[in-house]
Amino acid sequence: MLIEFRVTNFRSLRDEQVLSLVASSDKTLQDSHTQATGIRAAPFLVRSAVVYGANASGKSNLIRALKSMRGVVTQSATAKPDQIFAAQPFRLDADSIDQPIEFEATLLLDGVRYQYGFALTTQRVVSEHLLVYQAFKPQRWFKRHFDTDTGKDVYEFGSGLKGPKNLWEGATRPNALFLSVAVQLNSDALRPVFDWFENRLLIVNEQTRFTQKPLIQMLQQADGRKEICNFLSAADISIADITVETRKIPRISRFDSEGSKTEMQSEEMEEHTPRTYHKLLFHHVTERGKAVFDLMDESSGTHKLLLFAEPVLDTLRNGQTLVVDELDTSLHSLLLRELVRLFHHSETNTGGAQLIFTTHDTSLLDAPDLFRRDQVWLVEKDRDQASALVSLSEFSPRKNEALERGYLTGRYGGVPLLSHALGLKH
Repeated sequence: MLIEFRVTNFRSLRDEQVLSLVASSDKTLQDSHTQATGIRAAPFLVRSAVVYGANASGKSNLIRALKSMRGVVTQSATAKPDQIFAAQPFRLDADSIDQPIEFEATLLLDGVRYQYGFALTTQRVVSEHLLVYQAFKPQRWFKRHFDTDTGKDVYEFGSGLKGPKNLWEGATRPNALFLSVAVQLNSDALRPVFDWFENRLLIVNEQTRFTQKPLIQMLQQADGRKEICNFLSAADISIADITVETRKIPRISRFDSEGSKTEMQSEEMEEHTPRTYHKLLFHHVTERGKAVFDLMDESSGTHKLLLFAEPVLDTLRNGQTLVVDELDTSLHSLLLRELVRLFHHSETNTGGAQLIFTTHDTSLLDAPDLFRRDQVWLVEKDRDQASALVSLSEFSPRKNEALERGYLTGRYGGVPLLSHALGLKH
């Protein structure tokens, strides 16, 4: 599970910003909305977190920052020696432009707490560290920093990290992470951290391209089809069943230069087009009748919920962390609420899965028992156009306070001041 994410000097996030999933001491909805950890420093973690803010406030940059960290961890070991990082520091401050971008994630994996972070410029990694809490006192497994005087990386290793550390150090290029290279060279001790980023963290934003292949594979299995239908039913979408109709694509004919009809060879066909395609059929049943519709007949909300079905169910099944930017797009508020509640129900979330998302849907704030105060976060920009992230808990709202009204009137920040922006008088 994700305990905490820190980022500094990334796009509009100039100063260090901290997204914490550590639950407060408030006992409200503790059994459903939090997960016990067994560690004293953070006894409970929240199972979901929502981030609000005006357009261009920096909400999406928070998601991009986590995705950027994930990309460096998973890809730097295989990058080309001269490949640079797509690092974008805060550009509206002369002091920040030349400073490195910093990321740090604190994770709870199989009862062990890992605190891993690094800093980089476009050209190289300038520092990297890993603290491991196998007991209450942390062990520093490794620390790396770039010495500008010698032009070399300097490493410090702790006794807790086992394996050929000198070999891993020698194989780590300036534009690669030591952790990623060590895992590539079979470090079992460091693999849990790497695997969390690669396999247990799923990030969906405007750059994500969904593929239907995992969904089709689930629908082609009886158990998977039942899971997806139950998922849609929980969101009050009246689909009784979904079947997959698989059709072969006919061979493609073409004409040569003399006008003779020929057929593409199999290897040519595989190169130009798939050999089969899948058609989804949706079975609707009411008291007065039944009908079958194809995907184009379903609403845009059903389309999006269907695409989310496989990653959401996979996240819940395997205890992963799902991060989504603008989750409310094309989803009705009631559907969005039911999606969030899947992460709060112990029957559907048995493995400590987490959901983190941004939204403009303020009606969620007053939805009964949907969020604790420590699950709501707000982002807004200051006069320097630097984004600041703050927890709603810091405003100490009353138990029965109308949060949506308070948010929309600017009591907690995170909303555009339209009258000032448009030059209007109150």
